[in-house]
Amino acid sequence: MFASICRRRLLRFRQIPSAAGTDLSRRPNPIDALLSHGYSSSALAGIPLSKPPCPATVSYLVSCGLSPAAAAASKLRIRSTDKADAVRALLRSYGFTDADIAEMVRRTPVLLILDPDRILRPKLDLFASLGVSPRRLSTTPHLILCSLDNHLVPCIQFLRGVLGTESHIRDAISRAPRGLLASLEKNMRPTVATLRRLGLHDQSISKLIAVEMCVFMFSPDRISQIFEDLKSFDLSVTGTGFAHGFRVLCRLSRENWLRKLALYRSFGVSEGDLLKAFKKHPTMVLLSEEIITKKLRFYLDELKLELSDVMGQPVIMGYSLEKSIIPRCAVLSVLMREGKIEPNIKLITALLGSTKKFSDKYVLRFAYNVPDVVKAYEDCMFAIILASKACCDFPKCSVLMPGYPSCMDRRAAKSSGIQTETKKEE
Repeated sequence: MFASICRRRLLRFRQIPSAAGTDLSRRPNPIDALLSHGYSSSALAGIPLSKPPCPATVSYLVSCGLSPAAAAASKLRIRSTDKADAVRALLRSYGFTDADIAEMVRRTPVLLILDPDRILRPKLDLFASLGVSPRRLSTTPHLILCSLDNHLVPCIQFLRGVLGTESHIRDAISRAPRGLLASLEKNMRPTVATLRRLGLHDQSISKLIAVEMCVFMFSPDRISQIFEDLKSFDLSVTGTGFAHGFRVLCRLSRENWLRKLALYRSFGVSEGDLLKAFKKHPTMVLLSEEIITKKLRFYLDELKLELSDVMGQPVIMGYSLEKSIIPRCAVLSVLMREGKIEPNIKLITALLGSTKKFSDKYVLRFAYNVPDVVKAYEDCMFAIILASKACCDFPKCSVLMPGYPSCMDRRAAKSSGIQTETKKEE
């Protein structure tokens, strides 16, 4: 409609005679050119409109902690370093570290040209009043770009009605600050309505949003699909494990989720054992397929554990082989050799528990009478440090499995290209 009106007006303008009596029909008319070409915004796509990076801006961004490449790629132009300095000083006064500020500038460099007192301070005051830590806020600096009156305040007021207490609001934002970027009318209200339609009571909705506020970023269809998947695992919407299972599936695409289940089944895990394991420890499906394969092969092929035992204690899938399981195997091996513990010990039970609990029970307890137990533990921990710098062959524990290289031998292991895992023990 708008285009046709413009076309008619241009045609009418073309018919107006020249004041000088010039015959316009004999001269190239730019209006003819406009009308004869189907110009659109896409015609400008190939025209380089961006200006070359400003050296002063690049230098300043580098001083903020950005890499030279990232600084040069930024389209920001800092006209006043005084204002940018004031922004950084303001962020520091609210508890942001230089590393936090560097991350924020890398993600949203436009922060440096905002008015620190008029635009930034009121938003920082809001998050400070809620108790949201600067470290968590620095992971989603786009929140500081949101309108205070039109977005942040209305969304937080809505969350008060759903979550109930300020502490729950703080925890929800701290766990998933990105969820607060969701639109109140387009995302938050429809999400709560969808959860109610699917059978959740207000208390259950409050708990679910408190543990995974990113649910606001999902469509009603995706939320419904997650509910169906959890119900297929006999997780009741009113059960205590439903919210945690929901949080896990929010972090996986459905295709990825189905691949992880198929991988566990390929090792012979029955549907019943898989169901029980997921209920106990739903994060077992958040591990990469490579890590799942590596751990199951180690537990089944090297430690000779029963598959049912591993699935009966699925938390062991969250333990780092290099940082936790291998050093513990070395300690238990020494104690078995010295006759301090029975060879038929329930191995999976001995391997579980916190580092302090294991150390107290198996290392410090025997340190005086069996000095080798401390040496075995320290040697393996030292090997871990070396392995973090040069990837080692797939680890094996020599004393539990005779014939394999010891932790001391693994110090000199050559790099094989397999990255050591750095996942922390849960």
